[in-house]
Amino acid sequence: MTQKQAIQLFEQKKVRTVWDTEKEKWYFSVVDVVAVLTDSPNPRNYWKVLKHRLIKEGNESVTNCNQLKMQSSDGKRYLTDVADTEQLFRLIQSIPSPKAEPVKQWMAQVAATTTQISKNENPKGMAESAGIARRGGAVANDARKAVEKETGQPVVSTMNAKQIAQGEGELLLEDGEE
Repeated sequence: MTQKQAIQLFEQKKVRTVWDTEKEKWYFSVVDVVAVLTDSPNPRNYWKVLKHRLIKEGNESVTNCNQLKMQSSDGKRYLTDVADTEQLFRLIQSIPSPKAEPVKQWMAQVAATTTQISKNENPKGMAESAGIARRGGAVANDARKAVEKETGQPVVSTMNAKQIAQGEGELLLEDGEE
């Protein structure tokens, strides 16, 4: 597998990613996404507890998570739980966070935009890849702001996917819908 590692940014928080050129998929560090969603002082522990609970429930998203070596803050490379976009969407639904929907939109935008920029420019090395990741993240941020401006509503919701599915709270409806 040929991999290109990059750092993506969500609200100035780093999310480590790997692009698999053979499968043409992005893989995101699960711990980094948990940190973004929860603002937990210990996202590794949060993920460990959540992972154990999901395995007990028979959640296949956790079972299908891979591990890839990623560079940590100490500069060394360690095996890290990663998930592709589809798996991560499912995991995000398990985390009660008002940031869930914005993170999912950001992931989709980053994946599409960064992939296209990367294919066009074919970066050499981590520094060039990081620059492309920042540009892709900026596009995703601009897209979120445009949606909020256009709809007049914040993209952030206090409900998670489970609450929406159970009909808790209120959903925003188009004018005239009931």
